[in-house]
Amino acid sequence: MIEIDQLSYWYPNRTRAALRDLTLALPSGSITLVAGPSGSGKSTLLRTLNGLVPHFTGGRIAGRLRVAGQDPITVGPALMSRTVGFVFQEPESQRVTDVVEDEIAFALENAAIPHSEMQQRVQRLLDQLALTPLRARSLDTLSGGERQRVAIAAALALRPDLLVLDEPTSQLDPSSADEVLRLVQALNQRWGLTVLMTEHRLERVLPFVDRVVLLDDGRLMAAGPPRELAAQIDPAPPVLRLARALGWQPLPLTVAEARPFAAQLAAPPAPAPPAPAPRDPLLTVDGLRAGYGKDDVLHDVSFSVGRGEAVALMGRNGSGKSSLLRALVGLNRARVGTITVDGMDVASEAVATICQRVGYLPQDPNALLFAETVAEELTITLKNHAIPLAAPPIDPAALLATLGLAAVATHYPRDLSVGQRQRVALGAILVTEPPLLLLDEPTRGLDNEAKATLQALLQRWNNEGMALILVTHDVELAAAVAERVLILDDGHLIADGPAATILRQHPTFTPQTAQLFPDQPWLTPNDLLNAE
Repeated sequence: MIEIDQLSYWYPNRTRAALRDLTLALPSGSITLVAGPSGSGKSTLLRTLNGLVPHFTGGRIAGRLRVAGQDPITVGPALMSRTVGFVFQEPESQRVTDVVEDEIAFALENAAIPHSEMQQRVQRLLDQLALTPLRARSLDTLSGGERQRVAIAAALALRPDLLVLDEPTSQLDPSSADEVLRLVQALNQRWGLTVLMTEHRLERVLPFVDRVVLLDDGRLMAAGPPRELAAQIDPAPPVLRLARALGWQPLPLTVAEARPFAAQLAAPPAPAPPAPAPRDPLLTVDGLRAGYGKDDVLHDVSFSVGRGEAVALMGRNGSGKSSLLRALVGLNRARVGTITVDGMDVASEAVATICQRVGYLPQDPNALLFAETVAEELTITLKNHAIPLAAPPIDPAALLATLGLAAVATHYPRDLSVGQRQRVALGAILVTEPPLLLLDEPTRGLDNEAKATLQALLQRWNNEGMALILVTHDVELAAAVAERVLILDDGHLIADGPAATILRQHPTFTPQTAQLFPDQPWLTPNDLLNAE
């Protein structure tokens, strides 16, 4: 299906190649994961397969490439779209229409598919991706995860031979991610669809793939079945990390494979950890109802967050998590109920005033990027808050260095990768050192190294007294960072308690270590390894 021989590519005005002498062959009917750190060339490689590189990006390309017998460099993206279905890392960037059903049908209309067949294909995709209830909804009203499922459905509409997915589960809750991956697997088995994907959350995708391609700095480091490469995958997902540290052989790739090894470490059930001491409330939400237009999304939500407390807000896609964060900063005004931040009634204050005490990072970091350079994003925030540039709460240059952005301080923010833009936006809200930080899917687009850096920063700021509310579908991050977990379901708060309790009570959100050791307080590999 895919034949690559000595492929190299240079982006315009770059002397360093993004892909270097890549030689690779992938058979038809395979499901392949391309893994590697940010900047390793994963997305670039994917974009060569449908001709976006170099037709859209420009630059220089060398070597030989064939996809289903066609040369994407010669054929170009327009014709390759019938062979290669592509879903971008940011689904909002590839939308064409405003309504879910129309978006899925758009490619079929352009291909002049007969109307009756078009209806059948659209209905089948709506059913398979659990989108039927959303078929008449505006894309603007969907959650990030719902938009991602629509993008996958649209890519499948023309029934391509190859489906390319750039981080397909980055915005999906664990159940939705599992559903999408099982759907991809079923399409692969039923139709012989060849699939190539990138993903940073390897624990999600390793059970579904039959091949792994490891890239680093544009070079091919290894390729083969995941079990053969288990010792080389780095950073490893929790199960694999435990297996290596504890000497389990053969290395398990899934929780099910690891359970026999875990049973050998069985110990008496540990007592429940003591309840944390009560904190002085920084945020209080009482009887909140809020939504869009005439429809309520949040129903009678009440909770509080203490100073210096770290809280994970979790739930299925569309459960109201992002809407709740928007309500906390006044972007969605409460219809009923009250929100108080540091003694301030949110209802009576402008958003700009609220954001002096609340740092809010939305799911799309582009919403916060306005300046010509990365460094200016931070200084503009200080100016908007009337904070003297000579005496900022945090030195902007030091903050950029902490976030791993010092090397791109003079770059245009929107030219950066998704993960880098996320960190720039995070820096822009942190430079005022707000007492409360709201983060909506902050690890989207981050590789494991960047996620570990962010995790360490969050824990440090939290230890210094900053309160955190973290919206995330990454259960491993929630287990590592949060001491308390809230779970929303259809706009209702259905769970509120210690992370060690709530993450175990709700199997959808149970991290791998806790699945292996249900009678122990361990949530992460570090918990277990530090207890040894």
